[in-house]
Amino acid sequence: MTEITRVPLQPIGKGSLTKLWLGIAASVALAGGLAWAAMPPLGAVKTVKAGEGPSPTVADVVLINYTGHLPSGKVFDKGESAVFPLDGVVPGFVQALAQMQKGGSYKVRIPAALGYGDKGAGEVPPNADLTFEIDLLDFKSRAEIEQQQRMMEQLRALQGAGGGHGGAMPGGAVPEGAVPEAPPQP
Repeated sequence: MTEITRVPLQPIGKGSLTKLWLGIAASVALAGGLAWAAMPPLGAVKTVKAGEGPSPTVADVVLINYTGHLPSGKVFDKGESAVFPLDGVVPGFVQALAQMQKGGSYKVRIPAALGYGDKGAGEVPPNADLTFEIDLLDFKSRAEIEQQQRMMEQLRALQGAGGGHGGAMPGGAVPEGAVPEAPPQP
């Protein structure tokens, strides 16, 4: 039979308990400071994954994935492949996107003054600082988008009219899956 050696506990010395609590408080403060430092400062953009090329301007339309968080961490807005004209969003969002590049991922903190201000909006309470995670997928100027829209309208008009070739495309080609009509008999 083995015997366990007993070690008596030493009494805590005077002032040791205070030192223990101060050490715990210092550790908690340090951990909180490190967590705070990991966040970008208000109004700043933290690059999670760098993108390439130029940055969008207020005259551009962006294609993004994003998630917006309230100070509590609650998600108040989320979008995938969302299209935004930059002149229609809060100023902090425009300023942040102007620091981003296509293909990049970013974390942004927008102060209330550059967000929804003292009025709030929807789930966003007044004077709320916001945090966004943003992937900038692409952006184009309004002129490029308008040109693409005109081209699409012209293509639809050609397809809708059938080009006078019984459903054939310009040049006499027949769209895949279409059955060409017989030419009129004299």
